Order: sequence, then structure tokens, then C-alpha cells
Amino acid sequence: MIKIGVLGDIGSGKSFVAKHFGYPVFNADKEVSDIYKKDKSCYKKIKKKFPKFIKSKTLKKDELGSVIKANKKNLKKLSDIVHPIVRKRMYLFFKKNKRKKMIVLDIPLLVENKLYDENFYLIFVQSNKKEINKRLKKRPFYNKSIINNLRKSQSSLAYKKKISNFVIKNNFKLLNLKKKIKIIKKKILDERNSS
Repeated sequence: MIKIGVLGDIGSGKSFVAKHFGYPVFNADKEVSDIYKKDKSCYKKIKKKFPKFIKSKTLKKDELGSVIKANKKNLKKLSDIVHPIVRKRMYLFFKKNKRKKMIVLDIPLLVENKLYDENFYLIFVQSNKKEINKRLKKRPFYNKSIINNLRKSQSSLAYKKKISNFVIKNNFKLLNLKKKIKIIKKKILDERNSS
């Protein structure tokens, strides 16, 4: 099984790239969202840790946003509760797709949490900062200070680009991007088939 890790800035188009490989994708943001909605033990732990902020019966994005905004150390505390659950789900995803030729991991903290090894192909999605910020502002829960806190919790983009096997320049033009993904996918499969 070939494992692909997609790296890049928040809003650079990582999920789009991951999805268009045409193989099963583990999307950590979607998993976290699902955990917040359905995982009762996670809810209890977060409520116990941040009783001042969590008032709803389920975890709400605006309340979690207030937790992160209140103190930048809170992001780490939240992560310590949520990440072990995400990791468990990731291993289940591996198990479920073990017969697939390729799987794609769309995990913002893939590098920071050392969730990859030398057998991975890392793809860095590079986008124009101005374009990224324009797109982020359109998101329903956009908050500049939360985005900045999230960025600070991640390794530098220069480092992620340096360790990547491939770089995709995303100019947010659909056909262009699909073509680049197709070329990289072919290179990876050819390399694996010849080794």
C-alpha cells in the first residue's frame, strides 16, 4: 500500500488535492468534526477541562474557538484530548483499506505528530498567501486570531516543502490542478511498480 501525505498551509487546497487522487482519503479535520459531534467521552473531557467555555450539550465550533482564543496554550490542551482519538481512527482506516493500492492522508499535523515515515510520499501544496487569505475569509467560522494560533502550532511551510517528494503549485484553476495531480500520481505508481 502506497501512503501519500498532503502538506501545506491552512486554506492552500490540501483537501481538494487529496480528494482528486481518486483513492481513499483520511481527512483529519472531518474526523475531528465527527468526534466533536458524536464522541461523548471526548465531550466530557473537554467540558471538564474548560467548564467556563463549554455550555452546550455538544461541542460547538464557536465555543471551541473561544477556548483557543482565550489562551494559546489551550490549543495544545485540546489537542492532547482529541489527537489520540484521531490516531485510533487513522489506524482503523489503514486496516479497512489495507488491500488498496494507495491511500491519502489529509492531516494538518502529519509532520508535527510524526505520523509519517520514509515509506510515505509527501506532497506539498503551495499557494499564493493573498489567495489563501481571500478564501479563508469566506469560511463560515473564519477568525484571524484562531487561524494564527493554528499556524503557530505547525512546523514552518519552508520545512514541509523541503521534506516533500513533490510540490504542487495551486493557482485554484481546477483543470490545471487535476492535470498536476494526475502527473504526480502516475510518477508515484511508475516508481513503485519499477522497484
